[in-house]
Parts: sequence; structure tokens; C-alpha cells
Amino acid sequence: MGFGIQLALHDLLGAIGVGLIVLSYFLLQIERIDSRSLVYSLANLVGSLLILYSLYWNFNFASVLIEVFWLLISLVGLYRWYRRGRPA
Repeated sequence: MGFGIQLALHDLLGAIGVGLIVLSYFLLQIERIDSRSLVYSLANLVGSLLILYSLYWNFNFASVLIEVFWLLISLVGLYRWYRRGRPA
């Protein structure tokens, strides 16, 4: 007895991407991670890539636009983390 929901792979991956972004934001808000951390930037980068993959199959311009910016901002965070050097 199930709900009768069958997700295509791209929908499942997109949902995982949403989960990564939401989880990283939640952890940021409860001060479990730092916004300058590698984990935060990587979670946002991977999350946006997974969402963009799902949007390839179900295109929505506004969603693609926000995810491209999310991806670019995550890359800035990764670059800044790299430039600071790894924590001791």
C-alpha cells in the first residue's frame, strides 16, 4: 500500500538537490556550520547542479536562472575558502 508516486530519476535527483540546499541553510541558521565553510559551499554547489539537471528535463527559465546564480555564488564561496587555506 503506497502513495502511488513514481519519480523519474531526474526528479529524484532534483529533490535530493533541494534537500542539500535546505539542509545546509538550516544548519547555517542553527549555527552548526559556518557560511565560509567548505561543507556549506559544496552542499550548495552540488544541490544546485542536481536541481539544474532536473530542470534540463522539465525546463523552467526562472528556476534555471536562480540555480545558475546559486551555482556561481557557491563557486565564489569555494574560491574564497581555497584562498584562505585549509583550517589547521
